[in-house]
Amino acid sequence: MTVVGPFGLSVRDQALEADVQAGLAAVEAGLLDATKSDVPFITEAAQHLVLAGGKRFRPLLVMLAAQFGDPYAPGVVPSAVVVELTHLATLYHDDVMDEADVRRGVDSANTRWGNSIAVLTGDFLFARASHTLADLGPEAVRIQSEAFERLVTGQILETAGPQEGRDPVDHYLDVLGGKTGSLVAVSCRFGAMMSGADESVVDILTQYGERLGVAFQLADDVLDIASDSHESGKTPGTDLREGIPTLPVLRLRAAAAAHGRPEDQELVELVDGDLTDDTRHAEVLRRLRAHPALEQARRDTVRYAEEARAMLAPLPDGYAKAALAEMCDAVVHRAG
Repeated sequence: MTVVGPFGLSVRDQALEADVQAGLAAVEAGLLDATKSDVPFITEAAQHLVLAGGKRFRPLLVMLAAQFGDPYAPGVVPSAVVVELTHLATLYHDDVMDEADVRRGVDSANTRWGNSIAVLTGDFLFARASHTLADLGPEAVRIQSEAFERLVTGQILETAGPQEGRDPVDHYLDVLGGKTGSLVAVSCRFGAMMSGADESVVDILTQYGERLGVAFQLADDVLDIASDSHESGKTPGTDLREGIPTLPVLRLRAAAAAHGRPEDQELVELVDGDLTDDTRHAEVLRRLRAHPALEQARRDTVRYAEEARAMLAPLPDGYAKAALAEMCDAVVHRAG
C-alpha cells in the first residue's frame, strides 16, 4: 500500500499507483509549462501558487476517473491541467475578494504584489487554461464553459445573498454546487470522458464529483473555524473576518432564530460586529468552536460525502472505485 495525492490517499494496487503517480507528475510539468511567460515577472506571479504546492485534488480525480477507460489516452493529462489552472485562477481572485493574507502557507498574491496584479494573474491563468482546452475539442470547451459559468454564478449568488424568503442554508448549498461542485464534477467527467469510458460511467462519475465537491467545500468551512494555520495553510477565520457566510455561521443563525437562546443571540451579534479587531475575532472563533453549529456543519459534510459514495455503487468493483470511495472518507476526515 502506497500513499499518494491529497489527504494521504492510500493506493493498494501497483498498476494504479504507477498510473496515478505518472499522471500527477505529468500534470505538474504541464502546470509549470502553462504558467511560463516571455515576461519573467508574469512567470513569477503565475507560478506563485503552483510552486506553493497544494493537494492537486482535482487532477487526482481526473486520474482516478480515467481508470474506467484508457488512463493513457492523450487528453487525460491536459484536461487535468485545465481544471487545476482554472482552480488556481479562482484562488487569485478569491484572495482579492476576501482580502486574504495567506494562501497555501505563503503570502497571497494580493499581499505580495497588490490586488491589480493578483486579478490580472488570475486572468492570465484562465487564458492559458483556455489555450490548453482548445486542443481537447469543442465538446470539452462546451463542458468547461458551462462549468465555469456555474462557478461564477455561484460566486455571484454568494456575494448577493439569498432572495427574501429563501432559507439561507439551502441558498448556500446551491451556491457551493456551483462554486465548488461544478469544477470537481468536471474533473471526474473529463477523466472518464477523455479515457473513452462508457457514457453511463461518465454520468455516474460526474454526479459523484458534484457531491464530493460540495463536501470538500463544507469541510473547508469547518476548517476555517476549527483549524490552525499550520493545518489549513491559511489564516484561521479568514472567511469569518471578511463576513463571508459559511455553513457553521449559517447554522448558528438558524439556531438563534429557532430557539432564541441569549447566548446564541450574543454570539450572532459578535459575528456581525467588527471582526478586524483581533481580540474580538479570537473570541468569536473560540465560542464557535464550542457551539453545536460547528458539529452540525460536520454532519452536513458527512451527508454529502456519503451521497457521493452512494453514487459509485453501479461502477465495477476494483482499486479505482475503492480509491474514489476513500476520497469520501478523506474529505470527512478533514472536517473531523
